[in-house]
Amino acid sequence: MAHRITSGTREWADYNVNCIDGCYNDCRYCYAKMMAHRFGRRSEEDWSRMAVRWDMVDKKYRKFPGRVMFPSSHDITDDPEIKEACFTVLRKLLDSGNEVLVTLKPRFGVVEEMVRTFDTYADQIQFRFTITSRRNSLLRFWEPNAPCYEERYRSLRHAYRKGFKTSVSIEPFLDYDPGPLIHALAPYASESIWLGIMNYIRKNRVDPCHEVFYERIRANYTPAHIWDIHLDLGSMPKVRLKDSLVNRLRLASAPLSAQPAMAEVS
Repeated sequence: MAHRITSGTREWADYNVNCIDGCYNDCRYCYAKMMAHRFGRRSEEDWSRMAVRWDMVDKKYRKFPGRVMFPSSHDITDDPEIKEACFTVLRKLLDSGNEVLVTLKPRFGVVEEMVRTFDTYADQIQFRFTITSRRNSLLRFWEPNAPCYEERYRSLRHAYRKGFKTSVSIEPFLDYDPGPLIHALAPYASESIWLGIMNYIRKNRVDPCHEVFYERIRANYTPAHIWDIHLDLGSMPKVRLKDSLVNRLRLASAPLSAQPAMAEVS
């Protein structure tokens, strides 16, 4: 029986908060970018231009009954306006007593300042850094404006050494074998390392010179190969498989029990 896929970001948190439209990282597989384009809110070409949603910055935030993910559809960059807006929202969430899962493709300067600024809230924060490969050639293609591997690794190690709860998202895993990446990151992940597949792989309008990247990423996610990865890595104590990957393997013996839908705060 197939595993029931948990919708949205509900695998990780009960609520999510965002205060920026667009994302500078401009990842080719980004679901938020795809949906914004589909519903005419932003063009694909314009997605990398980040704009502050001042209504979300200025509002008051209550204590939510569960963990809050911030942000979930954009990153926090070192642009002064973007960073100030995001830090303002994060402080409001923390001041209201919320437990916050801070999700980033981390820039070291941002993480360093965040660790210093929110040191007294360390017990309410867990970082979840997206680190999808050690190969910068893959990162530059799939996540063109995001930080290189070395910067993300340095950010993870810094937050861990400063006593913050740390975890990693390897979703989507870009390497055919994610094992070496997991082993490199595990010493600095105090909680979990999540492994997931690329759920939205473009089939149409692919530049011929880019086809090799798409062919390779599809090879990563064949059922036989994913099963091999599960056999190799599934028993590692920190490794967690995203629902989409579990469903591909048909690992679950019974469907998940019904859960309340995650709420986008507006």
